[in-house]
Amino acid sequence: MSILFVTGIEGARNCADVVGKLLDMEMVIAEGRKAALAQLRQREFVAVVVDDTVAACDPAAAEAIWERSGLAIPIQINFAVSGVARLVREIRAALHRREREQELARRAAAAAVESEVKNIVAGLLLQSQLALSSSDATSPVAERLRLVANLAGDLRRQLSGSKPAISS
Repeated sequence: MSILFVTGIEGARNCADVVGKLLDMEMVIAEGRKAALAQLRQREFVAVVVDDTVAACDPAAAEAIWERSGLAIPIQINFAVSGVARLVREIRAALHRREREQELARRAAAAAVESEVKNIVAGLLLQSQLALSSSDATSPVAERLRLVANLAGDLRRQLSGSKPAISS
């Protein structure tokens, strides 16, 4: 995982080296808009850290960088007044927020899929039971409907976490 630093301050390489070691990540430095956009075209970054001075001097450049940063976490900070410790804290906090957001999104997606599957299984079970009750119980189609109803019932029990009943 890599982090892109967009800054023109002197000593940025030293700062990036220390931050990279503390975070155990590769640091890439871009000294301006063109260099940052070129880096963003070449690869993905976990975070893009833009110096306040770059953003203040050229808001359009900062906007272009944010638009092209993809899934990278955008972080804007003043490198001139922030020490390495603050940079590391800000980046770690942003990475932890992203992890929490992704975990919540995964849980929400899983819950939505589970709910949808349960609704489909319930509908399948209901429709097969209704078809069974209105058809000739000895026909080959009725036997298949019983099989579908049993399978849907088994799947419903598995989705609800209960043990399947023994069918006779």
